[in-house]
Parts: sequence; C-alpha cells; structure tokens
Amino acid sequence: MTPPPQRAPCDLVSGTRRPRLERKERFGVSGAMDYQQKLAEKLTILNERGSGVLIRMNYIKKTCADPKLRLSLLTDKSMETAIKYINKKFPNIDFRGNIQNLNSIQRQKSEVLAATTSYYDSFLDVIEFRDHVYELLNTIDACQCFFDIAINFDFTKNYLDLIITYTSVIITLSRIDDKKALVGMFNCAHEMTNGSSDPSYPRLGQMFVEYEHPLKKLTEEFGPHTKMVYPRRNLPAEQWRSAQLLSLLSAPATMLDPACCDTMACEYLSMEVMERWIIIGFLLCHSSLNTNQASQELWKMALRSGLFLILTRDEVLNIHKVSEDLFINIKGYNKRVADIKECREHAILNSGAMHRERRQFLRGALKELYKVLEDEPGLLGPKALFVFMALSFSRDEVLWLVRHSENMPKMKTPEDYVDNQMAELLFHMEKLRGLMTKYNYVVQRYHVQYLAQFDAMVLNDTIQNMYVCPEEESVLLTSFVSTLSALSIKQVENKEEFDFRAIRLDWLRLQAYTSVNKAPLPLREYTDLAKVMNLIQFHTRMVDSAEDLLQETSEVSILGFYPRVFEKMFCQSSEDINMKRYLMAFPIVCSHFSQCGHPLCPEETEAMEKRSLRLCVTFLEQIAKQTSSVVLDICAEQCNLNDQLQPRHCAEAISAARHRKQKKPLQKKGEVQKEKPGAESMRKDRIVVTNVDKMHLMLTELCSSYSLCSDFVVFDHIVVPTEFLISHLETRLSEIIVRMANYNQTTQEIARPSDLLAALRAYTASLHCLSSYINVDITRLVKNVLLQQTQPLDSRGGQTITTVFTTWYLESLLRQASNSLIVHCPTMHCFLNTATDNEPSFRAEEFSDISELQSLAELIGPYGLKFLSENLMWHITSQVSELKKLVRENMDVLVQMRNNFDKPEEMANLKKRLTGGENVLKRMTIIGVILSFRSMAQDSLKEVLNKHCPYLIGPIECLRDFISPETDIKVTLSVFELASAAGFSCDIDPALVAAISNMQTDNTSVDEEYKLSCLLLVYVAVSLPTLALDPNSFYSREHGGHNNNIHCLATAINQLAAAMFTVQNKNIEQHLKEFLLLASSTLLQLGQNVERMESKNRESVYLLLHLIVEESPFLSQDMLESCFPYVLLRNAYREVYRSFIVTLG
Repeated sequence: MTPPPQRAPCDLVSGTRRPRLERKERFGVSGAMDYQQKLAEKLTILNERGSGVLIRMNYIKKTCADPKLRLSLLTDKSMETAIKYINKKFPNIDFRGNIQNLNSIQRQKSEVLAATTSYYDSFLDVIEFRDHVYELLNTIDACQCFFDIAINFDFTKNYLDLIITYTSVIITLSRIDDKKALVGMFNCAHEMTNGSSDPSYPRLGQMFVEYEHPLKKLTEEFGPHTKMVYPRRNLPAEQWRSAQLLSLLSAPATMLDPACCDTMACEYLSMEVMERWIIIGFLLCHSSLNTNQASQELWKMALRSGLFLILTRDEVLNIHKVSEDLFINIKGYNKRVADIKECREHAILNSGAMHRERRQFLRGALKELYKVLEDEPGLLGPKALFVFMALSFSRDEVLWLVRHSENMPKMKTPEDYVDNQMAELLFHMEKLRGLMTKYNYVVQRYHVQYLAQFDAMVLNDTIQNMYVCPEEESVLLTSFVSTLSALSIKQVENKEEFDFRAIRLDWLRLQAYTSVNKAPLPLREYTDLAKVMNLIQFHTRMVDSAEDLLQETSEVSILGFYPRVFEKMFCQSSEDINMKRYLMAFPIVCSHFSQCGHPLCPEETEAMEKRSLRLCVTFLEQIAKQTSSVVLDICAEQCNLNDQLQPRHCAEAISAARHRKQKKPLQKKGEVQKEKPGAESMRKDRIVVTNVDKMHLMLTELCSSYSLCSDFVVFDHIVVPTEFLISHLETRLSEIIVRMANYNQTTQEIARPSDLLAALRAYTASLHCLSSYINVDITRLVKNVLLQQTQPLDSRGGQTITTVFTTWYLESLLRQASNSLIVHCPTMHCFLNTATDNEPSFRAEEFSDISELQSLAELIGPYGLKFLSENLMWHITSQVSELKKLVRENMDVLVQMRNNFDKPEEMANLKKRLTGGENVLKRMTIIGVILSFRSMAQDSLKEVLNKHCPYLIGPIECLRDFISPETDIKVTLSVFELASAAGFSCDIDPALVAAISNMQTDNTSVDEEYKLSCLLLVYVAVSLPTLALDPNSFYSREHGGHNNNIHCLATAINQLAAAMFTVQNKNIEQHLKEFLLLASSTLLQLGQNVERMESKNRESVYLLLHLIVEESPFLSQDMLESCFPYVLLRNAYREVYRSFIVTLG
C-alpha cells in the first residue's frame, strides 16, 4: 500500500508554512477552482463524521476491555486456538492450509459472521474517514491555504480539529486489543461462507499493521506547526486576579459598554482544545521544536500545564510519556527529551497548585458575576461575552481536575488534586447557564439591534473601503449586509424564529475562498473585514443559538465517563457544611450527559442514560437523606421539648411548690436541680450556639441547594428534586411514627395513644417550618403518611400503628378481659384492672378511656378502625364456630328444652343431661367483651369525625334514622355500613352480618344453620342460672357491670342474634322474644331455690334480663314485664345497691 503524501498544518498566527510538496506540484490549482473545492463544507462534514468514528472506536475499546460486555466469542474456550492463530498470522492468514486451527470458526461461521459484522463495518468507517481526510488535506495543501486563528478563526479551528480528531481516531484504534481477532474472524467466516475474502480486508489489515505504533507513522505524514494565541490564556490565578478578569465592577464607567475584542471566539475557546492542538500538533510535526524558539516555548508551556490530555471520553494521553517515547528514538532530540522531563517535574510540582488557585479565583469571580447580572439582567446584552468566558474557563478547570484525579500519579501534594469545593463552582456555572436561558429574550433583543444598527453599517463601510472585491465574494458580502439590515426589533417582540446558520456557513466559505494562495481577495490583507465578520458571527449566535454556545462552553458531560471521580467529588463536598447549599449542582450536571451522544454509536447512549440516571438518583437520594435527617432531628428535639410540657411531668413541680410553702429541706450535696421547661431558650450570650441552632443552620444550607431549579430533564426523564425529599421524609416519618409507638411484642409494652398523638402533633408542627425554606407541600406529605398509617401495611410493606395497636388491643387488653383480669366498666366507659396478687403489666384505663380511644381514632382513622373491627370480627366468628359445635353436641336436649320450657320438672331433668353450659356462657361473654370494646371505639370515632367534619356526619345520622323495619334489608345494610364507618351504632351490625355470612358452611344447609342459631339462643337462655354459682358474678354499682364481665352478655346476645337472623332472613324480634321467655322461665326457677348456695348472686344475674332488654332495639320493658315480674328486678337492684358503701366528702 502506497503511503499518503505528507502534508503540513499551518502557522496559526503568522500564516507562514513549510510545506513538503514542491510548488510546481500544486501550480495547477487555480483560484477559480478554489470555489469548487468546497473546503468549508468538507471540513464541517468530516469533523462531524470524525467525532462519530472516534466515539465508536472508544466504545469498541471499552466493550472489548469489559468482561461483562465483551463479545462472547472472544471468551469462548473453543475459539482460543483460532484466535491465537489469527493474532499470530494476521493479516496473512492461510484460510485453507491450516483449516484445523480454524475448525471452531468453520462450525460457527454464521454466528461469527453475525457477531463480528458491526465491528468490521466500524473499522471500515475508519478507512473511509482516513481516505477522505487524506483527500481533503492534500487539497488544502495544494491550495496553499493561509491559517490564522485571529483572522479566519472558523476555517483554522475546523482544520486543526480535523487533524486532532484523525490522530485521536488512529491512537484509539491502536489501543483496541481485539481488533485483529475481530477482523480476522470476520474474514475467515466470510471466506468460508462466500468462498472469497472481503474486498476491503487487505487494506484494513495493512492499516492495522502500519498503525501498530501510531505516532511514529503519523509523524511521517505531517509537517510543522509554529505558534498560536495560547500563551495569553494560560496565566496563573494571580494575574487573573490582578487584571480583575471577569469583573463587571472593576470599571463601573464602562459597565454598559459592549464587551468586544478582535478575537471574540478565541476568548471562550477551550484551553483543553488548544492544548490538544499544541501537544498533538507538535507530536506530528516536531521538527520546528529544534528550529523555532517560539514553537519550543509554546510546547513547553503546554507540557507544564498538566500531565494528561483527553482524546475522547475517558481515553487519555499521557503527554510526557508519549512525547518522551517518541523523541527518545529520534536522533538530535536529546535536549527535547530533557525538556520533557523538566516539564513533567514542573507539572507535578506546580500545576496542581496553579489550577487549584484558578478554581478558587473562579468561584469568587462567577459568584460576583452572577450576583451583578441577576440584579441587572439588562447587562446580559453588552456583557454576554463575560458569561461565556467565565463558563469556558470554569469548564476547563473542571475537566483538568477530572482527568488528573482519575489518573493521578504518586506525588507529595495529593491535596492539590482534591477539591471539596467543586460543588460551588458547578453551582455557579449552572446559575449562569440558567440566567442566560431565563433572559434569552433580553440577549436577543440587544443583539438584534446591534446587528441591524451597528454591525450592518460597519460591514458596509468596510466593504466600501475595499479596493478589490471579486464577484463571488461581493455577492456573499452584499447578502450579509442586506440580511442584517433587514432585522427589526419587532421580530423579537413577535417571537419570530431566527436562523443565521446560512450567514455563518457563508462566512466559513468566504474564509476558505480568501485563504487560498493567490486568492483574488486575500483575507490576510483585509484584517478589518475578518474582525467585523468574526464579531458579527458571535452576535448572530447570541440571537439564534445562545443555547448551543452555552452547551459548547459549559457542558461537563465528561463527568459521566468518570463516575468514580464524580461521586467522590460529591462526597467530599457534602462533608463540608459550607458546600451543602451547592450540592444540587451535581444531579443537575447529569442533565448535560444527554448532549454527548452521537448517532454513530447509539449503544453508548443507552449505557450513558442508565449511568446518568443512576448518578442523578444517587445524588438526589443523598441530598434528600441529609435534608430529611436534619429536618427530623429538629422535629425530634421539638417533640422532646413538647413532651416536657405534658401533664404527667408536672408532679415533681407541684411537689416542689408544696415543699416551698413548708420548711424547705436542705438540698443534698451533689444533687443537680432539674431545669424547668423553657430553660433551653434562655442564654446570656448569643454567640453560644446550641445544637438546635446548628441543625437550623444545616437545614438552611441544604434547603438553599433546592433553589437552583424546580425540575430538570435527564434523557427525557423529568426530575423533580423536592419529590426525592418528600419521598425520604415520608419513609422516615413512617418509621418514626411506628417507633414512637414503642411496641414491644415480648413484654407487650406500648405507648398510650394520647402520648403518640401529642408527639405526632409536635412533629407535624415542626415539619411545617420546612415550607418556609423551600416550596414543599408538607400538608400533602403528612396526609400521605397518616393515611398510610391507617392501613395494615404502608407503601413499603412495613408495619403501621394500625397493625401495632390492633395487635396490642387484641393480644393484651381483650385477652386479659376475656380471662376476667380486666373488667369492662360501663359507668366510666373504659376497662379496669381487677384486684389480683400480681402487679398488672399495664393499667387498662390508661389505654381504654374516652380520651385514649379518641386519640386512637385520631391516629388510625376510620380505615384503621375498620381493620381493627375486621380483626375483632375474626375472633367473634371463631367463638361462634365453637358455639355451633357445642350446640350440635347437645342438639337433642336443646330441642326438647325448647319445646318443654314451661314444664319445670322436665326442664330439671333435661338440664342434668345438658353439658358445656359454662363454656357457652364463657364464649358468649368473650364475644360481648369484644363487641363492647368495638362499641367504645365506634363512639370515639363518631366524636372525632363530628369534630372534624360535622357537615358530613349530620346527613349520615339522618340517613340512618330514616331507616325503618320495612326497608329492604340490602338497603338497610348499605346505609348501616355507611353509618358504622362513621362511628354510629346501628340496630344491626353490618360488620358482624358480613363476618357471619362469610363463615364456612360447606356441609350445612340453610335450614340447619337457622336451627343452630335458634338452639344457640336456647342454650344461652337455659345456661344463665349457672352464673349464680360464680362469686365474680356480683354486680358492681361503681362499675355499672359484673366483675366477671357477664353484663357484656347483653351486647353479645342482642347483636349476635340480630346478625344471625338477618343473614337467614328471619324475624329478629320474634326470636329475641322467645329467648326472653326461656331466660325468664329458667331464672324464675332459680328464685325457688332460696336455701341453696347457688342463689348467692341471684339478684345480680336477674339484672341481666333488664340489661338485655335495655340494650335491645327489638325488645321492650312491656315484653319483659309480661314474662318476668318487675318487682323481682326492683328488689334485685335494691339488693345489689344496698351492699355498696356510699362515701360523702
């Protein structure tokens, strides 16, 4: 393969060239042909194409190096022999003679072909790109183009970018370890499939061999560079500071003057780009380093600036090592090798500190610039250049630190490569970007007027002063003037779309036309025209593509390819309290990453999207976690202070006050007097900072970061930072509420509902202070959390206070109540502990009185109480199932008793045959206790709802009262379900009806169920006299009930009968009358045994009949008197009240 002819990059200031080709070889290219060469268009297209090819090569390199992404064929053990053979013989592989080495490829040729085709095509793209670059550079060389970054900026920049891109592609290609294996495998499979090699394979193989040592080969193809505008940009921070760079306040008199210079685009040109031009340029054409002192100084300055250059993404070039390895093998370059070593030592010792100082300066400069422009956004018009310079300088420093942090060598000052204040620099960059975007209208308006009323006139005058202007150039220049002159401020006011890309492309074409040798209009002789047009180009970009310019000068998507460094920077910044207000810059930077993709490598975009979202979410989660921790710590502190004001803590203060009136005892030595609530707010010196002060300061800093923006977009995902905070607060608050319940399943300890409610109110009040820092809907947060607490599980599947309190009331309170260790006290509307030898684990009244149950209703609400009710119903249905078993066991006896209740002698005989009477009453009592507790909870819920929404409760009550016995049962149950959910008591309990109807009755017919229900009431009625045997059946006037909770039988009998006969669609009143008749008959028989011991608590048992009738909506006192003499009830009440001692005073 014949190597391409060598070509020479130009001098960037003076325009002097030292081409290798002889002049006579280029003489045939005339000026007329320069218009047809389309140099500008080709440069633009090839630069775009080259970027894509470079990104593609880098992606292939990363894929081949990553075991997770690497092609499976390359790791397949069956392919090892073939791959070794291909690598050894490449590119001259004998596909026929050594078929035994390639058997594995032969067996899987279709799979190999399919898997390696995309890689092969990507390598062909490199050849295609190289051919076009050679062709264009040869044409430029033949045209003897003149380049000067200060005059034909765009033409020069595009030319240099193309050379650097091409070099980067070749270097990256050379670093792909598996390229020979991939290409060789493809060609083997291709030949085995089609009978011949791919036509492009020889050229591709030759290119791989030639560029085994890329720089050595590339240096043979290029001539020398000389100097450029780099030195005045590469200055230490002290000189920036002394020159008051980027300061609008340094010269107040010129604040309104437009920021202009002869090299507008050079002012915000990336230093990283220039360093690449210099370093790689002098690697390609190094001969001028020995002959040109200016070139040597420029080269040394770039070498001293740092240790690494980015080729693309995270692919870097160790500039000193690469330069030394190249020059050490070239004769006469010993001094240059010594220079490289000296520059490397200088960079290691000084570059870190220099760049650290630059970042420190830029932090202050950007903050000042933002504050001034935020206060006076009108200055964005004349001073827009300052914004882009500030962004470009800052971006350069960020990129420098990133690439050096990842590849940092061992040195004495590693702290120079660590910046825990990076958040502030990124934050101010984002603020300036946001300011430019927000006031884009101001910038547009200013520059449209500038273009129409100044630039057009200056350009026209410049054209008039030109002594020669060929037709083609004249047409372009005239079109510039006419287009700019036609601009009007009304176009901005009417929000018309501007598009000056045509003008800028024409200016690039004009630069190409006028930069060739012997051009009719040589641009180097008309520098005024170049300055005006460069200025116009900047102004047009301010009108139609300010966003693109912002992207060009401030995007830091490189951070997405250094996730470890990026995360480390975030961690370092988050540890500094002064940086917390800037932390939001990190997730917002992730929005830049979507701009760095290229159509030639869509796979990278997919991977980048995942990485960007992961990083963004990680940062936002960390910020939200820190903020929520501080907020909830403040809430906890306020909750503790609020707890000190609770009534239960006042006993000590009252006791101390009483002692003060008496003779005060001497204070014990060493005893510390307890501080009163509020003492924490008293301080003698405001300098003394309390823990709460520190937390509020921390909260202020963290909340300030949320002011950067309300939302942003990362790869088409809209990200709202405050939602992460809300989510974290929701999760943490849910955990805290459950933790504040203090439930211990082992010891069955739990916080009182009133205490938990007070703590929760303190938390809620403190949480609302967050709204004064940032725009967060705390009401929505609290409602979401509390609503989740009314469910059995929260949104994360965690336990809630509804589950905790339901478990505790069932397992502790009601279980002890069922064993008569706790009694239901109707007069006090609570449960009380009975007197026992053992100390009770808790005081029942502290958890079941009206205030506690109302607090419980406030905490868990109607939904929570519905869950509690469902669990209570489950226990009731369990008892009903056992009762039905007992009824079945005694069915024959009960049927006879039902038919012979008016025959005392026969009833006495049948009663002897009846078994399990005490068990039936015990289970019915348990049902009664559960229903009594439920009734208390329902009453509390009604009071709470009546307080919160009286206008809703009133209509529900009216609707319940409107129901009559004649109403359809389905309608009745629907209304009762609504009323029950609001806490109203109903004649028929809908929850109990639903529970009984859902009981398993696989082998039981409807008639049998009805029979069981009837006989159950008979069973209870005939078993009532046995209660007189229990000494605990005594009726307590103080409690308004019996000591063994048998007064709850009234509730159980009424509600259970109503529910059972509703399910069976029978008459409730009729069956309750039958029960009343049976119960009266058996109890009257009890009265005949005056002398016997079983009549000990006869009067207390008599009162059960009165309680049953009193609580029943279906029975009346007249019905009771018809079957049980009223005089017996009166005497019974007199008897039980006589034994009660009344104390007065």
